[in-house]
Amino acid sequence: MVDVKTSKALSWLLRHGAQREGLTILTDGWVPLEEVLNRHKFKKVSIDDVKKIVASCPKQRFSLKEEDGQFFIKANQGHSFQVEHLTLDEITDGTEASDVVHGTYHRHWNNIQRQGLSRMNRTHIHFAPGLPGESGVISGMRTSCQIYIYINLPKALQAGFKFYKSANNVILCAGNDEGYLPSEYFLKVVDKKTGEDLM
Repeated sequence: MVDVKTSKALSWLLRHGAQREGLTILTDGWVPLEEVLNRHKFKKVSIDDVKKIVASCPKQRFSLKEEDGQFFIKANQGHSFQVEHLTLDEITDGTEASDVVHGTYHRHWNNIQRQGLSRMNRTHIHFAPGLPGESGVISGMRTSCQIYIYINLPKALQAGFKFYKSANNVILCAGNDEGYLPSEYFLKVVDKKTGEDLM
């Protein structure tokens, strides 16, 4: 049975729990699907169910491939552990992405103003190439976000920050050595409800 609960469990396992669960993690984050389906939580899930989850995920969180009769699955981004050779395209020109936007909530804004954006327990800070619902924006930000933080991509690249685009069009940045992208690289900060610039 394919449902949201199964998709979320799969997302958690591939992004955060694979090492703890002792799964084989190959180059670029691929995990043998057989190992996933052998976990108790996925005992009633079939390969066809997984194919449906991958195909129907509106945020394109997963990739699935078959090699020599064996299926492999991976999360396209969002890992809390380092993945060797994760397929990411480096953004080297500030004009490659017209918008780089991070969505957040009012309760976090004071800390973000002081410290900048944090990757927290993940390997990257996540950005969308626009606002939810815009063409080409399928992931990278929750639709419930209350504040949009636009990044000055040319300025951040000039300062040496590395930005990447994932397979599902999410823009990623590891931040500085402490995992932050300081607020000096914010272009504008907009309250979603009022349209007010908060900077």
